[in-house]
Amino acid sequence: MRFRASSISLTAISLALAGCAAAQHAPASAQTPQAENADHSATKQTVVQTQEEAESAIKAAQPGTEIILANGKWEDFDLLFEAQGTADAPVVLSAQTPGEVILTGQSSLRLAGEHLLVSGLVFRDGYSPRDSVISFRKDSSNLANNSRVTETVIKGYSQPDRAQRDTWVMLYGRNNVFDHNHLAGKTNSGPTLAVRLDSEESRENNHEIRNNYFGPRPIFGSNGGETLRIGTSHYSLTHSGTLVEGNYFDRCSGEVEIISNKAGGNVFRGNTFYQSRGTLTLRHGNGTLVENNFFDGNNKPYTGGVRVINADQTVRNNYFKYLTGTGFSGALVIMNGVPDSPINRYHQVDNASIQGNTFDNVSVIELGEGSDTERTATPVNSSFQGNLIVGADDTVFDVHDDISGIAFTGNVIAKSQPLANGKGFLELSAGLDRSDEGLLAPQNDAGASPPFGVSREKTGVSWFPKASPSAPFDGGQRIAVSPGTDTLSAALENAEEADTLVLAPGNYVESKILTIDKPLTIIGSEREKVQIEFLRPNLFALEGNGALALESLSFSGARAPDGSGNALVTTSPRGGSGNHLVSIKDANFVDFDVNRGFSVLSAGKGSFFDRIDIAGSRFENFSGDVFRLDQETDDYGIYNAEYLTITDSTFEDVGGSVVSIYRGGTDESTFGPHVSVSGSTFKDVGKGSAPLMRLHGVQQTTFTDNDLDSVSAIDLVKTTGDPQVTVSGNTNGDNGPDELISVDDRRPIK
Repeated sequence: MRFRASSISLTAISLALAGCAAAQHAPASAQTPQAENADHSATKQTVVQTQEEAESAIKAAQPGTEIILANGKWEDFDLLFEAQGTADAPVVLSAQTPGEVILTGQSSLRLAGEHLLVSGLVFRDGYSPRDSVISFRKDSSNLANNSRVTETVIKGYSQPDRAQRDTWVMLYGRNNVFDHNHLAGKTNSGPTLAVRLDSEESRENNHEIRNNYFGPRPIFGSNGGETLRIGTSHYSLTHSGTLVEGNYFDRCSGEVEIISNKAGGNVFRGNTFYQSRGTLTLRHGNGTLVENNFFDGNNKPYTGGVRVINADQTVRNNYFKYLTGTGFSGALVIMNGVPDSPINRYHQVDNASIQGNTFDNVSVIELGEGSDTERTATPVNSSFQGNLIVGADDTVFDVHDDISGIAFTGNVIAKSQPLANGKGFLELSAGLDRSDEGLLAPQNDAGASPPFGVSREKTGVSWFPKASPSAPFDGGQRIAVSPGTDTLSAALENAEEADTLVLAPGNYVESKILTIDKPLTIIGSEREKVQIEFLRPNLFALEGNGALALESLSFSGARAPDGSGNALVTTSPRGGSGNHLVSIKDANFVDFDVNRGFSVLSAGKGSFFDRIDIAGSRFENFSGDVFRLDQETDDYGIYNAEYLTITDSTFEDVGGSVVSIYRGGTDESTFGPHVSVSGSTFKDVGKGSAPLMRLHGVQQTTFTDNDLDSVSAIDLVKTTGDPQVTVSGNTNGDNGPDELISVDDRRPIK
């Protein structure tokens, strides 16, 4: 049911809106696009050029009025669209040309009234002054009903402070439709889209969320990074009746819950989840249906499927492919509950039906997950029937507690072992045929049958580009830079996204702090031939979406000012809350010791790095921690970096630790941090008082094939989850390998 404000008459729009209401919760294939040949009745169209004209036109609107926002930028527009239309004659607010009306700065949109239609807008280059960008209400007493927002874009419209919580789209009222929209790049706290049930007028709502493109949601590094949430724990026993159908979730990896379902009676049908970390989580509420969805992890880390909690949940005819997640992020997770659970904890799984699904090369199906001294209520009255399971390894089921309350019948399994007693499983040893699309057909009446999922092209809008899979540093121009004073800063003034600054051999001196707000690469011909010094406490400050790749360069801190806490690379809250990347290859760092606490990289509070990759580099004469990622000390599960990887590098004469990273609290919504160190040399690190590395709350630590001399042990503090530690192949002078790491386990006793 595609709609373009510039090419369809108001009558056709009216029919389309009526069609949405008439097709509540019908399969997408049954919803027929309204005819392009609809009767072109006379309409009242008003083109408005200013905010004042728009406000006046909205106040005067009658059923059948179409208010057209003129093309251009509308800055700081706190837009209230309050009007009364009818099913046959809605009030319309549209762009003069879809995609060419840009709401920037601190703009927002609120809808209130009946039978309203919004289309063609773009929110970007700013953030909302309210708790939402688009809200289907004016205030708690004035909601929108029977209304629709379509072909609208919200791109990167995040609060500058990552901790500042908002929700891009809030659905209130009843019978509203949010379809064919494009939402991508949220980096601050709060769901991308939420259905609210905090008033009687918003329950039994029958909303439709259809054919939207949910573009990449970067890793948030804390709880509060869901892409979609329906309800809250407080109203979780309330019936919502929301349909989520035909949407594409593209790399939505904010936290462990891609979707957090916290109300009853919802339907998740025909959606595709691509390379998205976490699961569709039935966190609260009963009687939810999950069917015909396609979960394609593409073998990316932590990709999962569905997590089942509560009563009367049905998961049927879904296709789960190449999912690597384990634990809460497994391909299928059936949780243990809490006996007589408070409303905000884990209700027992009761009468769950897992039927006719295909699990294709998935890492694990978790049964009784979360079992501990609190979550002791095992699943009951449930069934696992007619599923086709092809594990990625010999073992695909991970059983954490008594699962006698789950009946297993008519399942087919290949490449992996069935459950211990083997009942309810047919093992296939022969190869399995695949379609031209690489999908498995049902075997012995077990497994999913098409259709499932939706293609990316059938979601969102056609006139706004979807996220590219290309690497952030690829695709720009090469800019030649000559040696001298402030030649780097001069070159950066003309650099565009993904450009590469190519430094000629010689000496460079920078008297300014260089702001990096986009992906940029700085590269030299040979690291010994390009010498860079800086005269400020920092050389680089990452802002917004700033990302930095440094290669074949030599840096000296000898001319930095004598003040505590210098760092070559730091972060700034100016320019927004984007996730950062840093890559360092074949580089030298010397004489970072003119003051106390000199670092190569120091992350500020509220900043987050997706990756920090160090390879083939040398670090010598440091007074502080080389990589300081320990500013999130509030113990709320927040941290500064997801991945830190060090390979084939040398650290010598370091006064602090090589790495200091902190993740406090016991929150279970995230996967990191991860620290991997291999093939590197460490000599005289810590000066007898600091550990080689401080790893507080790190969830995955790998330390292999390193050479050590005159260093203290790694300090690892376990705070939550099941931290994985791999230490092997290291040489440690006269000390044995068992002395390389000191573990302090502070997790609650299970």
